[in-house]
Amino acid sequence: MTLRLACADFTFPLLTHDQSLRLIAMLGFEGVDIGLFEGRSHLWPSREFEDLPRSASQLRRKASDLGLEVADVFLQLAPDFRPCAINHPEAARRQEARDAFLKALDYASGCNCRHVTILPGVHFDEEAHDASLGRSVEELAWRVAHAERRGIVLGTEAHVGSIASDPAAAERLVRSVPGLTLTLDYTHFTRAGLADSAIEPLLSFAGHFHVRGARPGRLQAAFKDNVIDYRRVIERMGEIGYPGWVGVEYVWTDWEHCNECDNLSETILFRDFLRSVADQPADHTPGEKESR
Repeated sequence: MTLRLACADFTFPLLTHDQSLRLIAMLGFEGVDIGLFEGRSHLWPSREFEDLPRSASQLRRKASDLGLEVADVFLQLAPDFRPCAINHPEAARRQEARDAFLKALDYASGCNCRHVTILPGVHFDEEAHDASLGRSVEELAWRVAHAERRGIVLGTEAHVGSIASDPAAAERLVRSVPGLTLTLDYTHFTRAGLADSAIEPLLSFAGHFHVRGARPGRLQAAFKDNVIDYRRVIERMGEIGYPGWVGVEYVWTDWEHCNECDNLSETILFRDFLRSVADQPADHTPGEKESR
């Protein structure tokens, strides 16, 4: 299949953002996933949105000059999931999140990016799970409607600690919101010990996809320790006509032991592996070792 490979700009936080973009281009990626993570990425929403047209135009120009497309804009409004969750019980907090989301859509449009990722919200312990879930559905539906008006695909990442922390909950959520897609990352489920077969049905709902190594108990692991069968993932993508980018997404943070990998080397190993899989004939049958 034709594979469009991207790399996350937040994979290399010790570089400047310009250096990170240049490195991603030097590594031969076609696209870049942009992290708008308040307080913990190169580009913070609070800073980028001060002069949004200028910031978006500047990013579009930098990426284009390097031969990169902006594949995804991933919006997170706080380092912790709860304070700015889209389904926060306080109406004022939800409105702030809505306002920021509309700015993220404008920002993505200004970068010529047609995909935005957000988090799905969390379960607030002081209320029933269905109450938290109901607000997530309502808020996601509102966001899908606004994204569609701009020709942007909205994806949500089912993740550790979210309202959709397992495959069944993720499927329930996306089926509840027409037009919503998943920014699918197997590693959040692999960490919990789930087999690929339990996660694979979610590929049908994916509009963007994250790749990195993982194993039970570890959200992020080296290529050599990875247990996810990404060969099967890519082959299945070809079978179902997956339309989106595949983003290699190593992160470097002490959260979930994610500062224990050599991000540059692991990114290169996965880049080369994914390319080799995409170049294989459809009837290629891998051995057990190379399928890992």
